[in-house]
This record gives sequence, C-alpha cells and structure tokens, in this order.
Amino acid sequence: IKSNQIKPNQNSMTREEQLVFCKKCTNRKLDMQEGLLCGLTNQKADFNLKCSTFNLDEEAEERLSKTEEIGGEEATIAVSEKELEKLRTHQNYKLALTAGLVVGLLGALLWGLITVVTGYQIGYMAIAIGAGVGIAMRFFGKGIDPIFGFTGAIIAILSCVLGNYFSIVGFMAQYANVGYLDVVTAFNLDEVF
Repeated sequence: IKSNQIKPNQNSMTREEQLVFCKKCTNRKLDMQEGLLCGLTNQKADFNLKCSTFNLDEEAEERLSKTEEIGGEEATIAVSEKELEKLRTHQNYKLALTAGLVVGLLGALLWGLITVVTGYQIGYMAIAIGAGVGIAMRFFGKGIDPIFGFTGAIIAILSCVLGNYFSIVGFMAQYANVGYLDVVTAFNLDEVF
C-alpha cells in the first residue's frame, strides 16, 4: 500500500468510539456476557462513523455528560450542597470513634500476639490496622468530613504503638516466665523514655 492510499480499516471505528454512541441510544441493551449490544439486532455495534438506527436517549446523554472524570475538590463541588447536607445528617462521629478505637485495640492485640508467637515484627500489620480502622470508621460513622480521616489516622498510629507495647510485654513475660498482667503492673514507662 502506497502512503497516499487509504488503508482498509482507516475509516472504521473502534469499539470504544462506537460505545460513545451506543451508551446514548435508546436501542441499547446490556448483556452480562457480551456487554452493550444493539437492542434491535442483539449484536455488538458494527457501524462506521454513523449508525442508521441511532435514537438519542436524552436522559442518558445528560447523565453521561455529568459523569466526566473529575477528582479532588472538583468532586466535592460536583455534589450539590443539598446532597452534602443529606450525607452529613447520616454522619455519626461518636459511633465512628468507638468503632475505630475497638478495631484499633483489637489490631494492637493481634499485632502483639503475632509478634510474640512468630518472633518477628511484620510491617504489614501496620497497613492492616490502618485499613481496619479506616474501614470501621467509614462503615459505622458514615463520615465525609475530614475529621473522620484525621481521627482514623491518629487511632491507627496509636494502635501500632500500642501493638509494639503489647509485643514488649509479651516478650518480657516469656523471658521472666511470669503473667502478662504482672509485667504490665511492673512496667515503668519512665525508664523507657
């Protein structure tokens, strides 16, 4: 093929380009195996440049025009103040705090236990504690304000420190062959700091 000749598929559209039209057509049909199909032919789109059976779905076009990729502050601006207030009415900081503290304490205990049993401090435990605290606070507190994230981060960090403390207590109890509560009562933090 010479450079000035048209290549056979130069005017053909890609599947993604066809889907731009199909997503806005009233004749669209979603098949869980094949994806978006034409409801008239039950086939994937095979048109080039123009579909002869295209029928504009104005609601779909409006919805798709509002779902452009946005991020950060733009996403917050895209949500109306009325919707934000509705979400804020469902927030529960006390419940989120309680859930975060419970999960953080359980994570710290698990951190200490695993460290003492294995003899190794596994760094991924910190990630697991952070994720656990964050998920618990989000699930129970339904928070969208930044205070939920800040609180979750502080709880996660303190839980990691507490997990290290539990590890030290466990190792000392094993070494001295005494109970954990005996170590905790005899443990003097002034000597550590």
